[in-house]
Amino acid sequence: MKKILLIISALLMQMAAFAQNRFPKPDFESGYQYPDINYAVPNESLWLFVDIALLVLLMSFVSWAVIKKQTRKPIIWVSVISVAYFGFFRSGCVCSIGSIQNVALSLADSSYILPVSVLLFFILPIIFAFLFGRVFCAGVCPFGALQELVNIKNYRLSKALTTALSVIPWIYLIFAILYAVTRSSFIICKFDPFIGIFRFGGDFGLILFGVLLLITSIFTGRPFCRFICPYGALLSLFSRISIFKVQITKQQCINCELCHNACPVDAIKPPYDNKVKEKRLSGVKRILNYFIILPLLIVAGSVLMRYFSDDLSRAHYDVRLYDMIQQQEENPQNIMPLEVEAFYGEGKTVDELHTNVEKIKADFKFYSTIAGGFIGLVIGILLISLSTKRTRKLYEIEHADCVACGKCFDYCPQNKFDVKTAKLSI
Repeated sequence: MKKILLIISALLMQMAAFAQNRFPKPDFESGYQYPDINYAVPNESLWLFVDIALLVLLMSFVSWAVIKKQTRKPIIWVSVISVAYFGFFRSGCVCSIGSIQNVALSLADSSYILPVSVLLFFILPIIFAFLFGRVFCAGVCPFGALQELVNIKNYRLSKALTTALSVIPWIYLIFAILYAVTRSSFIICKFDPFIGIFRFGGDFGLILFGVLLLITSIFTGRPFCRFICPYGALLSLFSRISIFKVQITKQQCINCELCHNACPVDAIKPPYDNKVKEKRLSGVKRILNYFIILPLLIVAGSVLMRYFSDDLSRAHYDVRLYDMIQQQEENPQNIMPLEVEAFYGEGKTVDELHTNVEKIKADFKFYSTIAGGFIGLVIGILLISLSTKRTRKLYEIEHADCVACGKCFDYCPQNKFDVKTAKLSI
C-alpha cells in the first residue's frame, strides 16, 4: 500500500511540474532575473572512447580465436556483444562502413574536418585485416554479426550468380565515394538496410529490405557482406595479403570436403577445380587478350560516366533546386515548391546559384570520369581473375572472401585429432 501511495505521489508531482511549465513565468516589475537552468549533457566523448576501445578489444579477441586457438565459440559471443552494443545501444553509428564517405570527403575537401573517432573506425579494421584477415567482419561489425546469428542453413549459390553479384560492392563503393567528394549525399548512410532495425524505426522500404536480407541470411551466408557491403570490398584487398592468415587446420588436409560444405560464404575452394586441362599457350593468349582489353574497358567506363555526369549531378541539392527555379521562371506557378520559396526568401540571386551549379557540374565531370575508369578496371580485373586457372591439390581458403567466422574449424576432423596422444578428441 505504501508503494502505491509513493507512486501516486510521484505522478502527482510530475503533473504539477508539467502544469507549471505550461504557462509563461510572471513578469516581475522588480527586475528579478530567473536563474539559468542547466541540463546534464551526456559525455559523448566518453562513449566514443568506449566505442574505439571495445572495437579494438573485440577485433583482438577474434584474431586470437581464429589465428591462435582456431575456435569459433568466442566469435559467437563477440557477435552477440556487437549486435547489442554497436547495433541496438549505439544505433549502428558511428560505423566503419559509413566512414568511407567521411574519409573520401576529407581527402577531396580540405575545409572538411574529419573527426578522429571516424578516422579510427575507418583505419583500425583495415590494419587488423592486413595483419589477421577480415576479423572485423567475423562478428565485430554489427551488420555481419546480425546475419551470422540468424544463419541456419547454407544453400550454395551458383558460381555464375556469385561472380556477377560480387561486382556490386565495388560499384557501390565507387558511387559512394563519388557522391561524398562532390558533397551530394552519403548514400551508404541513406540506404542502410539495417539502421532502421537497430533504431526500431525509419524508412519502411529500407526496413523491409533489411528484413528480407535477414531472412535470406537464414538460408545462405551473409548476403549483405558478400554482395552489397562496400567496406567489405575494401577489406578484401588487405585480407588477401594479410600477414597472419586463417588456416582451416594446422594438420595435413585429407580432402574430406566437410569444410567446403560448411563455409557460409563459399570462401573455401575445392582441389582440382580445373579438371579440364587446356594447353598452356591457349591460357596465356586468353590472359593477354584481357590485358589488351583492360585499357579499353577503363576508357569506355570513363567516357560513359562522363557522358552521364550531368544526370548524376542532380543528386546534389543545389542542382535540383536550380532546375526547380528554372521551371518556375519559365512557367510561373501561384503555389511554389517550399525549396524555391525558401530560396527567394533568403535573398539570394539566381545568377549566384547558377555559378555554384556550374562548379558542381564541373566537379561531377571530373570525378565521374575517374569513377568510370575504376568501374572499367574492376570489370577487367574480374575477367582476368576468371581466366586465371591453377590446379589445387588441397582445399584452400580464398582469403579475400573469408570473413573469419570459424565455422570450418569445427567441421574439420583433423582439428579433433591430437598429434601428441594420437587420439581423437571427443
